[in-house]
Amino acid sequence: MEVTSVVHSVGFLHLQTHVERLNGRAFFLYTRPRKVKLPLPCHHHPIYFKGGCSDRTSVIINSTSATSTETSAASEFEKIKQRCLEWQWKGQYSINYFVSSDSPQQLHANHPPLLLVHGFGASIPHWRRNIKTLAQNYTVYAIDLLGFGASDKPPGFQYTMETWAQLILDFLNEVIQKPTVLIGNSVGSLACLIAASDSSQTLVRGVVLLNCAGGMNNKAIVDDWRIKLILPLLWLIDFLLKQKGIASAIFERVKQRENLRNILSSVYGNKESVDEELVEIIREPANAPGALDAFVSIVTGPPGPSPVLLMPKISLPVLLLWGDEDPFTPIDGPVGKYFSSLPSQQENVKLFLLEGVGHCPHDDRPDLVHEKLLPWLASLSNS
Repeated sequence: MEVTSVVHSVGFLHLQTHVERLNGRAFFLYTRPRKVKLPLPCHHHPIYFKGGCSDRTSVIINSTSATSTETSAASEFEKIKQRCLEWQWKGQYSINYFVSSDSPQQLHANHPPLLLVHGFGASIPHWRRNIKTLAQNYTVYAIDLLGFGASDKPPGFQYTMETWAQLILDFLNEVIQKPTVLIGNSVGSLACLIAASDSSQTLVRGVVLLNCAGGMNNKAIVDDWRIKLILPLLWLIDFLLKQKGIASAIFERVKQRENLRNILSSVYGNKESVDEELVEIIREPANAPGALDAFVSIVTGPPGPSPVLLMPKISLPVLLLWGDEDPFTPIDGPVGKYFSSLPSQQENVKLFLLEGVGHCPHDDRPDLVHEKLLPWLASLSNS
């Protein structure tokens, strides 16, 4: 749950800075979007499978009711965990990943494989409501980035966006070994974007960005007056998190079930999607050794490359799916405004705004995401 900027594009908006308090202690800085009031600044071997969108469009998808999630989500969650494999990255880091190929193999000949990359604090099971649908016609991979999920969390490791991007590129080269569509959420989107912008790469077929982050943390959004207003507080939080005892106390409070549920509810448009399973998906990896160090390194580290500098380097097909109730990367914040301007400037970019959807569209309202993602993937396969 990286903290970035803010927004809501519907109705008359009032901006008011908020600090979320957990059990009386200020911790989580965010902006809460509303219709009228808007607060502000979200030991197996690898398995190998052998096996442009040019129209410029921007559309709002409306959902008048809270779409119920797939009824088989719980069983899919367990299947995902049971089928995860392990890949050794650089000969020293264990990386957890998943691969599914439920559709007939012959259907995959013209369909590129998909690689799903989660956001901050999440992991492979966060795609629990998407994998089964996507796997009907595609070979679907998902990965736990270093420092998250069941992947290694090496002590003292300095996490950067560039490291995760290199991890993705190496996974494409060593495991998938075919041109692949990268699908990321939040910081996972940004990692995919960095990987796709690498001029030497040849294995990225297209990119899908779900509410792309502006950086690894808040410090990336320097041109938003709202962030400038609270920048001293952000630096203070950085300082406090570097004190081991304080960081540990904050982290312990954050990962309490009720606190996690409150945080998740603040970034999901469809509150019904915030179930006990989701809380456990976030909470379980947070209890693993090294999770605290990863949390501190990510929150206090460098923000990484800006999407504004990356997008001009990419000529591949890009699909943007953006929840319009995202308090972390709001569509009217600096990052959201930049991405929403791209379809009129770059023919390879297509954007859909998802109404009533928060920071994690794929889990928040998966039906809306599939409605736009599947036709785009099909057009990519036929091009």
